[in-house]
Amino acid sequence: MPMKEIEKINILIKEGEGLSVESKEHFTPRIDEDIVAFANTKGGVIILGVRDNRTVSGEKMTNDLKARINSIARNCKPPITVKIKQVHDIAIIETPQGDEKPYSCSSGYFRRLDGTTQKMTNHELRVMFQEHEAMSFEEKVNKDVTWDDISKEKIRNFLKEAGIDIKRVVSRDILASLSMAHDDKITNAGVLFFAKNLRNFILQSQMTMIAFKGKDRVHIYDRQDVQDDLLTQFNSAVMFLKKHLNRRSEIKGINRKDIYEIPLEALREAVANAIIHRDYSVRGTSLMVELYDDRVEIINPGIFPGAKKSDFGKISVRRNERIADMFFRMDKVELAGTGIRRMKETMAAAELPAPGIRQTGFYTIIFKRPVTEGLDEKRVEKVAEDTTQKTTQKTTQKTTQKIVEAITNKPDVTQKELAMLIGITEDGIKYHITRLRGKGVLKRIGPDKGGHWEIVDISRQTD
Repeated sequence: MPMKEIEKINILIKEGEGLSVESKEHFTPRIDEDIVAFANTKGGVIILGVRDNRTVSGEKMTNDLKARINSIARNCKPPITVKIKQVHDIAIIETPQGDEKPYSCSSGYFRRLDGTTQKMTNHELRVMFQEHEAMSFEEKVNKDVTWDDISKEKIRNFLKEAGIDIKRVVSRDILASLSMAHDDKITNAGVLFFAKNLRNFILQSQMTMIAFKGKDRVHIYDRQDVQDDLLTQFNSAVMFLKKHLNRRSEIKGINRKDIYEIPLEALREAVANAIIHRDYSVRGTSLMVELYDDRVEIINPGIFPGAKKSDFGKISVRRNERIADMFFRMDKVELAGTGIRRMKETMAAAELPAPGIRQTGFYTIIFKRPVTEGLDEKRVEKVAEDTTQKTTQKTTQKTTQKIVEAITNKPDVTQKELAMLIGITEDGIKYHITRLRGKGVLKRIGPDKGGHWEIVDISRQTD
């Protein structure tokens, strides 16, 4: 067996179970459920001989076992053709995505959702397959992208978030193991997560976050456009929401906890769901996160395929299975198909109204903000206060830098001379000198008169 094949399997084992990977310690006849699930979803591999803790127990693919597995696959309806092979001491069963969906086995219809095989209801069957598309946007190969356009740093960030320990990052191997590269070509899903300059290839992939003064889309007081990978978009949206939402602090023992007016758990779930379900093929659009005095709206371009408003929270319909799998691996979403239900439960626990849903050409989730008298003025004051703090910090840094430079050029310079040189009062110089001495940047050698200054550690001046 070529070493390259063994390395690929080792990567799959380290990455763990996901949309396209199922591991089992030993063969079981119920493997037909996994075969059907992969055929009904995006295809995948079943690895026999791997424990739950991702260590290898081993499984020998005998002729008898191979025949049993082929018989199980042929007895599915319609019959499924699988590829079976031995890689070192591990048995591999490859199941392609089916062309005659839906497939079933003796136990019923199954599909793959994140890292689990789940039985489907009749309602889910109708919704999922009535508008089945042979190949979704995320699965299509992006012909403009080369391997030089893929960022190893972004791959490492993903592996860190997902808790996957892979020392040597080979872009081709990682993307192939995640089913984001086929025949050395990179799919749109791979571009959305790992491209160095995403907008060079998928122009409409950006997220826009806007904070409005008032209840209408008129007066903007803060805006941020994120034209980067999907993980960066998610993190940026959470930071933007934390910046503009009101919060209070509770201290229990020695721990302090910030409690936001809208639970962050619900907002994170909503942002992740918007990224996962977005229709990335729609040009000229942007995923929007909008804050008003009375509400937060997360607006997702595109509607869910085949789903009605009454279905939301009851079934899980996904346009982007690969993107969903990536967020599941990074632990950004909880149990599969529970997003809207979890949002409602989280809001109810905080004694807040359930999020509203509006679906037109876009899908919007709306969170009502608790009513606070004079909220718009307070929020603008908060932004002004933050801006003032940042400006003061920058001014202080520039002043201390000038003082350090002046002392470097003339160690015996006096405070009066520094005040004239820098253009602030002697009291101001005294304040900065005391601050720098406290940080260990400066040290006085000799008396106040006749002595001189010595730079001890310049790296601490901006701590």
